[in-house]
Amino acid sequence: MWGFAIAVGVMCLVLGVFAGVRLSERRAADRAARAPQPSASRPRLVAQLPALSSLVIEALDSGVVVLDEQERVVLVNPAARAMDVVAVDQLAFEPLREVARRAREVGGAIAEAVDLPIGRLGREPIALAVTAVPISDGQNPNSTALLLTDLSEQRRLDAVRRDFVANVSHELKTPVGALTLLAEAVQDAADAPEAVARFAGRMQHESSRLAKLVGELMELSRVQGVDPMPGGSEADVAVLVADAVDRERLAAETASIAIDVQCEDDLVVRGNAEQLTAAIANLVENAVAYSEPDTRVSVTARAGADHQARPIVDIVVTDQGIGIDSTDQDRIFERFYRVDPARSRATGGTGLGLAIVKNIVTNHLGRVSVSSVPGAGSTFTIRLPRVHSVAGSSVLEPEVGAASSV
Repeated sequence: MWGFAIAVGVMCLVLGVFAGVRLSERRAADRAARAPQPSASRPRLVAQLPALSSLVIEALDSGVVVLDEQERVVLVNPAARAMDVVAVDQLAFEPLREVARRAREVGGAIAEAVDLPIGRLGREPIALAVTAVPISDGQNPNSTALLLTDLSEQRRLDAVRRDFVANVSHELKTPVGALTLLAEAVQDAADAPEAVARFAGRMQHESSRLAKLVGELMELSRVQGVDPMPGGSEADVAVLVADAVDRERLAAETASIAIDVQCEDDLVVRGNAEQLTAAIANLVENAVAYSEPDTRVSVTARAGADHQARPIVDIVVTDQGIGIDSTDQDRIFERFYRVDPARSRATGGTGLGLAIVKNIVTNHLGRVSVSSVPGAGSTFTIRLPRVHSVAGSSVLEPEVGAASSV
């Protein structure tokens, strides 16, 4: 309701300037003729109204299209052109023309949501909030102005939120349901100590899984949407890698997997050391979980330069595991996406680890990528801006290629 009111208000302001400029000039001239000492600033402002109104329309984030009585486009601002709704001098879509006609028929402003099937040049369909206002200045009684607001991103975010809630509900339901059944089984097997011990072990496993899921949801919520470069302190990459590997050392030894570490000296990045360590540890944890016994996981850190010769650090985690199919590689950084759901649940995976890695690395102006061959292992690479010294001072290059991550 408020959005409609604001849209109509903006439209009325713009239309009032256009439709009333002649009347304003005439009234200003009459007042100037009658006034004994006319103000110099007011006629100057009135003379500037056409230019000012054009600047307002050009600067609007919403699209503005004005049609004459023959439905020809006589004005279109850059925002409307970007929406690709005008073809030469006509509206490209019949639903928009229908909204304009209904506004003229009722003689007042109307607002509707319109879905446009824009598919050319690879563009996806867009959703628009359309406000149509008839213009009547005495000479063009059938002209119409359209105010267009792109709702596509809002709808996409709404869909993401719905999917996230549905995924969280599903993921929480599994361990909670298992705990309920196991509690009933323990109660029924009160006279069988061996069964109680077995069920209690399963309850502990499901409880740990539930606790990990809740913890990673909190962590993901914390790292999403934060300002770039959280924490401005410098961090030694060798220390980050050593701490991350130490977190997973026991799990690797239990699975008979060796971890090799090679890290160049004097590699420094800037950011939150705890978050960066968690990102590296997540990659090492995945490498261990998806590798077979008696294999190796290697973690290397080396200096380099990107395509613009800016100093970077590559932290590379390579395993000899099951690998990732090419069709899955573009999606593995999505929340709750699992390449092998059965194995992920068996190892306690939540499907959130790589999403957390992506957000942490992006917040540190870096990128994360993967290369893999099914059956031959996977290589994950975290690329971060490297702090280097210039004349005794530390300098951080602002970006590493595309900071939006893979």
